[in-house]
Formats: sequence, structure tokens, C-alpha cells
Amino acid sequence: MSKWNLRPNRKPSGGKLNRISKKKKSYRRPEPLFTKLGEAARKVKRSVGGALSYVTLSSNIANVTDPSTGKTSKVKILSVVESPANPHFIRRNVITKGATIDTEAGKARVTSRPSRDGVVNAVLVETKK
Repeated sequence: MSKWNLRPNRKPSGGKLNRISKKKKSYRRPEPLFTKLGEAARKVKRSVGGALSYVTLSSNIANVTDPSTGKTSKVKILSVVESPANPHFIRRNVITKGATIDTEAGKARVTSRPSRDGVVNAVLVETKK
């Protein structure tokens, strides 16, 4: 495949395929922007149709919900404990959906997609004693 992620230029038989339309900038995939642990930083990106989307580049605060009481509070993130997306994200402190983070309130699982939603939401899994 070409770098533009289009269909191949050849048929399975080896024949040449004619181009249906020209290459467009929207066909390119964006570079992955991982949300890291650090001072809060966000970026505004233009989506298709001119809509704006907010990307969290780094965050040190999470909205943590306690399921027993149902209350949500802003809590400081200390570190990333577990990440099902990639084991190397733990060492780099990259926050992804499903990652377990260590907070001042205890361990919490991230329920939002920080790099897409622009905010870190989590549910408390284990409270600190």
C-alpha cells in the first residue's frame, strides 16, 4: 500500500488500476498523540466539517467517581500502574482508556479516551487506607 492508505495500484492479476480520485489530505491518518502524566496541556484540532476537537497532551488531574457513594471529585494522578493497551506505556506514564492509575484517592481505572475526549475520567477501583 502507498503512504496515503489508499487502495492498491494493481489488481490481483497484476493489471494496473486507474485512479478514481486524486489524493486528499483527509486520507492521511493523524499521528498518535498520547496523553502523558504531567502539567495539564491541551490542543485544539480541526475535525472534518470544521468541527473542533480537544486533545489532552498531558494531564495530572482526573475526575474520579467513587461507585459506593456515587460522588465525583478532582484528584491528582500520581502514576500509571497498569495499561492493557501497551505494557511499555506504564514506564512512559501514558494514560489510555482502561489504564489503571494511582491517585491520591486510590487506584482508579480510566473510562474516557483522554487523547480524544480532552479529559481524564476514572472510576475508583481500590481506595487508599
